[in-house]
Amino acid sequence: MSTTRHLINRRRRLESLTSAASPVREQPPRDTDVARRPKPDPRPRPRAAPQVPQRPDPAREARDATGRRRRRVPLPAVLGVVTVLLGGFGVWAGDEARALREDASVRNTALTDTARTSKLKGEISRSVGALFSYDHADAARTEKAAQKLLTGKAVEQHRKMLAGVREKGPGQKSVLTTTVTGSGVELLDGDRARVLVYADQRHTRTSGKGGKDEAAGPTYAPAMFAVDTVFRDGVWKITRIDTFGRGRS
Repeated sequence: MSTTRHLINRRRRLESLTSAASPVREQPPRDTDVARRPKPDPRPRPRAAPQVPQRPDPAREARDATGRRRRRVPLPAVLGVVTVLLGGFGVWAGDEARALREDASVRNTALTDTARTSKLKGEISRSVGALFSYDHADAARTEKAAQKLLTGKAVEQHRKMLAGVREKGPGQKSVLTTTVTGSGVELLDGDRARVLVYADQRHTRTSGKGGKDEAAGPTYAPAMFAVDTVFRDGVWKITRIDTFGRGRS
């Protein structure tokens, strides 16, 4: 009995070793696995569409290096701000100009004080007539008028303007007469004023070169200039003669 059992156990060990050493055979696919596989589609596959290059995204380009999106200010908003600023500047400039005009009109009493303006015009007309008239027989009269009615820069200006007449007057027996035909007060501010003068000048000579008498007719010439004056010692004295570029020193 022991021998028979021993043989049976040995045979079982050999069979187990043989089955472990033999390779495992792959089982053939079953019908159910074949049925589960997808069948090929007989229709032709569509061709892939060509790739179109994408246009740059303005929003993406507007992003800076930090990744934050830059805020764009609309153009109408900018124009609106500029319009408001220009409008404010225009109002301010208008107020400043109006204030200057009002301030100047307050100081310039030539527009309001008609009595003083008229008196000033009369005095300047008489002064110009005396200063720019010359008679070879009474040359001292012009000198006295200059001493009384001129001051400052006007003294030298008057001397240069009448230099030719004074030099040739005795020999030619010259007579120069200046008559004011019109005047206007441009500025009257306290004791200072500026007057525009229009005048006619008449020049006659009763003797020519060599002392011979000649029947030479008079010559006429218009004149226009402005005088700056100052009220001093009860008299309007001329401080400057403005010839508008003609004969200016």
